Amino acid sequence: MLIFDAHLDLAMNAMEWNRDLTWSVEEIRAKEEGMTDKPDRGKNTVSLEAMRKGNIGICMATQIARYVKRDNQLPGWKSPYQAWAQTQGQLAWYRAMEGLGEMAQITNKKELNGHLDFWNSSTKKKKPIGYILTLEGADSILTIDQLEKSYDQGLRAIGPAHYGPGTYAHGTNSIGGIGNKGKELLKEIARLNIILDTTHLCDESFWETMKAYQGPLWASHNNCRALVNHNRQFSDEQIIELIKRNAVIGIALDTWMMVPNWVRGKSTPKAMGVTIETMVDHIDHICQLAGNALHVGIGTDLDGGFGKEQSPADIDTIADLQRLPDLLHKRGYSTKDIENIMHANFIRFLRNTWS
Repeated sequence: MLIFDAHLDLAMNAMEWNRDLTWSVEEIRAKEEGMTDKPDRGKNTVSLEAMRKGNIGICMATQIARYVKRDNQLPGWKSPYQAWAQTQGQLAWYRAMEGLGEMAQITNKKELNGHLDFWNSSTKKKKPIGYILTLEGADSILTIDQLEKSYDQGLRAIGPAHYGPGTYAHGTNSIGGIGNKGKELLKEIARLNIILDTTHLCDESFWETMKAYQGPLWASHNNCRALVNHNRQFSDEQIIELIKRNAVIGIALDTWMMVPNWVRGKSTPKAMGVTIETMVDHIDHICQLAGNALHVGIGTDLDGGFGKEQSPADIDTIADLQRLPDLLHKRGYSTKDIENIMHANFIRFLRNTWS
């Protein structure tokens, strides 16, 4: 079954982890054997080849470069100009992949439909992974006027915050609202018809955003606080608000977000019993709140700064997502429901937004 993955940090892996994603997952692991600079070395799960094997034919592909002010202890770039330059390097990588025929950028409804027709065709030609550009954390946007330049480059979704306090909103593990800069950004996002990604917004910024913004929005990779009690997840009240606004919520596969009591650096997926079926628990929770299967999808965040050490135990590569339809069927979901969850909800959202 076709899979739409609403969140993959492909360019970050290529540029900051120095991974050639045209290689197989196994080749990347072999090349990283013995490396210790990052905890997920040799434990990657994503490559373009693995995506093709898993029929993950379309994704939201990120630009991500967090700017951290002097008193912020989080890792990141020391100035917004450096952050902007990093996003441009990531964009250059996506362009290079397009030149190789490995990827194809999608920016409008016509391109979306054309890509899906080609991907679902029986051609024996190599099929490029369709990608839609999204910005995770808006700190690299130097001025509000600059956002239009990013739109011209193909940016079609944006999350105002990441971890900690940001220029335009407060994110995970921080407390605060969106302020005047955040409100100005939301106005420009609405004018350009860019999708607002509510993922990572702290509670105060989330609710201020709901009051200030009436355009298209979703949560690309966000799990349920009712199952894992942490501010990174959304509460039932927040999920219901998103459902009311016709949003889609992508379920992430970072294991600390999937089960309670995860201890970073100590817990393991196997010991904690985290599998792809754990993902179904979060999917089902959202479906029960909605009363249907129209507001949830997949936003794995696989290799988003972690690897197999922090992914479901039964995932070797991203292609293993193809186990999900059978697990959903066993939970009583119909074929139509499963298609919606695997790809159709996000695709329908895009078609409606770009109509």
